[in-house]
Amino acid sequence: MAFLKARARTQERFSLLLLDLEEYFFEQHTAYNVTSRKIRGSFKVCSRSVIFDPENLTEPIVKIPLRDCENIELVERKNTLIEPSAISILCGQVIYIKESNVIAPYRNERGAKKMTFQFEVWSKTEDVVQTLLQLHRASCLEKLGDQKAMIEANLQSRLARSSFDKNCFQNVAEKPHMECAVEMVMPLVSNPGHICITDENLYFQPLNGYPEHVIQIRLHRVRRIYKRRHGLRPLGLEVFCTESDFCSDIYLKFYDTADRDEIYYCIAAFMENHTAEHTAESYMLQWQCGHLSNYQYLLHLNNLADRSCNDLSQYPVFPWVIADYTGTKLDLTNPATFRDLSKPVGALNKERLDRLLARYRAMPEPRFMYGSHYSSPGYVLFYLVRVVPEHMLCLQNGRYDHPDRIFNSICETWKNCLEGATDFKELIPEFYGNDCSFLENKLCLDLGRRQNGRLVGDIILPPWASDASDFLEKHRAALESQYVSEHLHEWIDLVFGFKQRGSEAVEVYNVFHPLTYEGGIDCDSIEDLDERIAMLTQILEFGQTPTQLFTSPHPHRITPRISNVPQSSSIVPHVSKRSPVSQCEDLFEDLTEDSRKLAWTNMGNLTLVSSHKIHKQAVTSIAVTQDGATIFSTSQDSTLKMFSKELKELQRSMSFSNMALSSCLILGDGKTVVCSSWDNNVYFYSIPYGRRQDTLMGHDDAVSEMCWFDDRLYTASWDSMVKVWQCATDGSSSHKGSQFQLLAELEHDAGVNAVGLNSVGGLLVSGCKDGTVTIWDTSSYEALKKVSCHTGTIHHTVFSSDSQHVLTVGADSCMKVTDVQTGMVISNVKAEEEQRCFCWNGNDVLCGGQSGDLLLWDLLSNTVTKRIPAHTGAVTAMWMNDLCTTVITGGEDRQMNLWKLEY
Repeated sequence: MAFLKARARTQERFSLLLLDLEEYFFEQHTAYNVTSRKIRGSFKVCSRSVIFDPENLTEPIVKIPLRDCENIELVERKNTLIEPSAISILCGQVIYIKESNVIAPYRNERGAKKMTFQFEVWSKTEDVVQTLLQLHRASCLEKLGDQKAMIEANLQSRLARSSFDKNCFQNVAEKPHMECAVEMVMPLVSNPGHICITDENLYFQPLNGYPEHVIQIRLHRVRRIYKRRHGLRPLGLEVFCTESDFCSDIYLKFYDTADRDEIYYCIAAFMENHTAEHTAESYMLQWQCGHLSNYQYLLHLNNLADRSCNDLSQYPVFPWVIADYTGTKLDLTNPATFRDLSKPVGALNKERLDRLLARYRAMPEPRFMYGSHYSSPGYVLFYLVRVVPEHMLCLQNGRYDHPDRIFNSICETWKNCLEGATDFKELIPEFYGNDCSFLENKLCLDLGRRQNGRLVGDIILPPWASDASDFLEKHRAALESQYVSEHLHEWIDLVFGFKQRGSEAVEVYNVFHPLTYEGGIDCDSIEDLDERIAMLTQILEFGQTPTQLFTSPHPHRITPRISNVPQSSSIVPHVSKRSPVSQCEDLFEDLTEDSRKLAWTNMGNLTLVSSHKIHKQAVTSIAVTQDGATIFSTSQDSTLKMFSKELKELQRSMSFSNMALSSCLILGDGKTVVCSSWDNNVYFYSIPYGRRQDTLMGHDDAVSEMCWFDDRLYTASWDSMVKVWQCATDGSSSHKGSQFQLLAELEHDAGVNAVGLNSVGGLLVSGCKDGTVTIWDTSSYEALKKVSCHTGTIHHTVFSSDSQHVLTVGADSCMKVTDVQTGMVISNVKAEEEQRCFCWNGNDVLCGGQSGDLLLWDLLSNTVTKRIPAHTGAVTAMWMNDLCTTVITGGEDRQMNLWKLEY
């Protein structure tokens, strides 16, 4: 659990949580409290208080707020050799904490009281008195802004007079890269000090030596780093040494954004050789394909959206997914068991929503529907009070909440979220984790007695949960259930996506107070310091909306169902009985799919079988007969070549015009090759008769690419048009002319350079010279999605086998995966070089690059897993057989290479 991980650094009874919010711990000295009797302990100087932490654990920790002090003075003794000088503090309030070493609400003792302390190191006494007097003056200033400015000046002076102790380096040969002042951020508190980054380690050394003299993180262990918005300013940096844990190893707040960025890029440069940087799109693709669980995906989105377990004002937010907390059995197959994930919590109860909307419509601008947020420090500690009581005491000035308001029952909490006038909170990751301690009062805290007389103890669980562990197990199962997997994208749209703000948010009743949104107000523009501090405090305590990650609808998760055409027009044939033949076909399909998976697993083992220079200019396209025996290729040299794979010799060479041929394909009968040309025409070549069979003069500019399905030919052209033709022979003989009937003209805003069909011919994708991708419904010829995808010409575009995604490569050296349903670009890979052509299986891509190498990409991690030298010029054409065991490539070097997969 996040809090416990941070707390594990020290077993001391003292904690920074004993300080006030935004208070600093400056220095400590071994001393004696000699007020009534001599008690040895640690005297801690803080920016707003003095704390005495006795060694004897039965003695309470004593806290004296400086604002309540009437006099602080040095008491000189007559015989300084025997009796050292002391510090005398006359105050009007003393706070006693952890009496008898029990975590409990603080005891405040008011009234004039004189406390006296002696230091073991006598020479320090006078210096400490002067520091306390200075801090006392700051605490007594009338304006909060003036107080903060004076304390901040004291802190910066201390940081400027100190530096990182390089004797702490683990290796004498380490080379320091940068050092600067920072604060280590933990829930509700921060600790100032110095960071030093070397060629091997990141070090943090606290100014006060707490909780340890130095914290070290080896750079080779770092897996993820995130820039953070801390206190509404771009000053935070969080470092993770794990791939999936939501608790970081250190969270740092810098005083200058430039320092933060330099440290970030220094660590990122080191990580380039060890790990890949992930984006929301790359995580989305992994989630869609089932490589990330719903839980893992939500954690990653929270991290990318500035949510951190070290910042309670931006703690990770998770959804309520279950709506049934009263039944005796949890049925995860029943949709009624689940909460409607398309609505925010405030809109789940129509009666309450109607009241809120009536108030909203009568409200002056800026209007909001909900007066409280779904995540705030108070809500987080509401859930976690049993495991981190000190945090609750810190947040609430040494008190627990009223027993009737403390988290007591899952069912009651859910009911209040549905019906309460101001309660719209969501959940936290712990509800889907493995540690159930936050649901149990293992610390035996005295949390009070409710109005019904019941002591507040363990959380009352739903009837369907036998104990806390069982509750979490079933809650996790609900999060990963079929229903939630199918609808989670709707909740993501509300919290991280396009329904987070604007008119879309209004339509789905998802409007919170303007101050909760990122960029809602610029605190630095407020000149009055007191007003600025008050505004910042209000924002941090009220709750903050996550950084918006998506501005278009989030794609749904891919589930095992037939989905070859858009959902709005999908027609799935009903089959009541399965014949033995169909079962055998399914078995064969399964075996084929297993073979493909095995092939892609070993794709890095491609071995060159033979190489043939049969063209005079760059190869533009490759097609292979169904039996794999004959290879056809086109080239910019205007020829169509027929090559025997078995004999390894050129058998025919055909020329149709004096301009380049751009693509070729073999019709289903295996007797006809169709070629497209830069001369605006399409040529049909009869293999049995060895001659041109027909010519289709269909465009006003070069025909760039073609595809064929079910007697329909789709031709793409630089004239900004894709044309659909019905091609039918007259039936008398295969060599006689074909009939071409124009069925549709699909207009574009720029020349079309690439085109492709999905496996069942229901969808068409086109890629243009302006970088635009358009997805068409071939039954209606309507444009379903139009996406500005690349910044340059699109070279190649292909559907995934399940028709859920489209992969494109372009002149901007990017590979992009676009979700068919939403049109969202869900993966964006920037390659080192321009990619010209590819084959892929949905996760892995075999690309032909501008350098002539074949690159094997893992799209889920955005990394190149293998580079295979192939051509001396750009790879311009690629073909792969159904079992993915044979690859043929063509290049600008005029070579055609044949590859075989070796297991």
